[in-house]
Amino acid sequence: MAHEALAEHCIELFSPLGHAHAKRMFGGHGLYVDELCIAFIVEGRLFLKTSETTRQRFIDAGGQPFAYQQSSARKPTVVTSYWTPPAEALESPALMLPWARLAMEAALAARKPPKAPRAIKSTQSATASDKPRKSGVTAKNTASQSKPATRPQPKTGTPRSGKR
Repeated sequence: MAHEALAEHCIELFSPLGHAHAKRMFGGHGLYVDELCIAFIVEGRLFLKTSETTRQRFIDAGGQPFAYQQSSARKPTVVTSYWTPPAEALESPALMLPWARLAMEAALAARKPPKAPRAIKSTQSATASDKPRKSGVTAKNTASQSKPATRPQPKTGTPRSGKR
């Protein structure tokens, strides 16, 4: 099955779990349910996300991991946390459902908690913030308000005439 056709088929298989869609990535497709990446398709094969607690089910069902050789031959082969589901799971949404649920469970467990918002640092010094201020007036604009606006004078010292 071609990548596009397999991606469309998997979207149908995953649709009972929520809003399923595919995104092109790395020469294949990432498969998402409700913005959670639970699987990908590469080289015409479907791989589902696993975790330490769900992986044994995939192994027992005869699944194979997605593995790749790193760019240097001296580096070891990388075995990922994505495994193939049983072939019969690709036949219908009902047969895929338990495997897709395991993938969602693994994806949820792997999700990093959102970062706490950064505290905004104050640019004022401690002494400046201790002073009471009038509303709408800052240290910058009070200095400019106290000086009258003047035109710069010519450097020659002679008055300018209106003629040019």
